Amino acid sequence: MRKMTEYKMFEGCTIGNRIPFIEAASRKVFDKVGVQTSQAPFACCPDPTGVKSFDNDAWLVMGARNLCVAEAEGKDIISLCNGCTNTLRGVSHQLKHDSLKKDKINAQLAKVGKEYKGTIDVKHFVDVLKDNLDKVKGAISKQLSGLKVACHPGCHYMRPAEWMESDDPMRPTTLNEIVATTGATVVNYGEEILCCGSAVTNAYPEHGMANLKIKMDAITKAGADVICVNCPACFQQFDTQQRDLSKQYDANYNIPVLYLTELLALAMGVSADEIGLKFHRTRLSGILEKIG
Repeated sequence: MRKMTEYKMFEGCTIGNRIPFIEAASRKVFDKVGVQTSQAPFACCPDPTGVKSFDNDAWLVMGARNLCVAEAEGKDIISLCNGCTNTLRGVSHQLKHDSLKKDKINAQLAKVGKEYKGTIDVKHFVDVLKDNLDKVKGAISKQLSGLKVACHPGCHYMRPAEWMESDDPMRPTTLNEIVATTGATVVNYGEEILCCGSAVTNAYPEHGMANLKIKMDAITKAGADVICVNCPACFQQFDTQQRDLSKQYDANYNIPVLYLTELLALAMGVSADEIGLKFHRTRLSGILEKIG
């Protein structure tokens, strides 16, 4: 693929509307690493577990329209979200491998003056950081030594492998490798590839919470100080559900969660106030004291 000097930023609905502090941290990190981004009039991706499940063609049209927006400027997309990346890469994969479907979708897009050509790529921000790992290391100014981190890459970052092409879906290492650049200790807890339960919780709360309990029990047993994620849905599951999980199982789950870019921002000398860490539901005060 050709080298790109600038990406079109795809924040996604969840980050922009519910957890904008993650976008703030991401922009700080991108600036320090030299990843250039610009805005585009994107719409919802749409969610890979929503529209796709009941109307695949509608999912393709909506996703392809976003791809067309980036194609018009000749820029690849960088996404801050597992689900958005999965949708946009999945739409592109389907249309590139099915010419009849591509013609059908383009007939719909023509109604709004657009045509999907398949000329740009969609990058997950984790993969972009991995490609610029030397620059990430060079921007670290504060070693997070002594901090034990449990990494959770999330389902949609790794699967399906045929179009995500990001990491080994059974033995992921990329998130661990990036976290290690901060000087923190990555702890193995045996349930790294298990779903956090976020999507399941929406339809079957008891099953979603049971998934989260398995994750939290393993993370707690491993002695992690913090959970690191790269997906907004996973972030919200860990950050907002621990209190309810504690009540449901008469336990005490209280392990803070950081987005990868929040963790990196702290290691790059950005203050907690600059990236809005006070807005997390599971408080980070003890962690911030630990890393000084």
